[in-house]
Amino acid sequence: QVQLVESGGGLVQPGGSLRLSCAASGSTLSRYSIAWFRQVPGKEREGVSCLSSTNGRTAYADFVKGRFTISRDNAKNAVYLQMNSLKPEDTAVYYCAADREPWKCGSGSVDYDYWGLGTQVTVSS
Repeated sequence: QVQLVESGGGLVQPGGSLRLSCAASGSTLSRYSIAWFRQVPGKEREGVSCLSSTNGRTAYADFVKGRFTISRDNAKNAVYLQMNSLKPEDTAVYYCAADREPWKCGSGSVDYDYWGLGTQVTVSS
């Protein structure tokens, strides 16, 4: 199985940018579909973006389209989420997740087999 560790979260002003990283170990990340989720305390975890490793398909939630970009670096065995034009409502714990079926790209958390522990993103002035 694969282990995932997120990093790159922090405090940023509205309109600013952050790049989240998800480093994988124990397996090759390209063998998995990858997704980013976020969660605010007391609310449901919601899908942010996903990336299929077999065909490069990407998908984004409506609330991040045009602002966030998911990507991967196979040489570093990592996946990234570039977040631009951040808004206060983007404040959440962000998680990366992996699905052992590499052709998939879905927004449902139940589809994913492995999870990181999350990294906090706070957007505030």
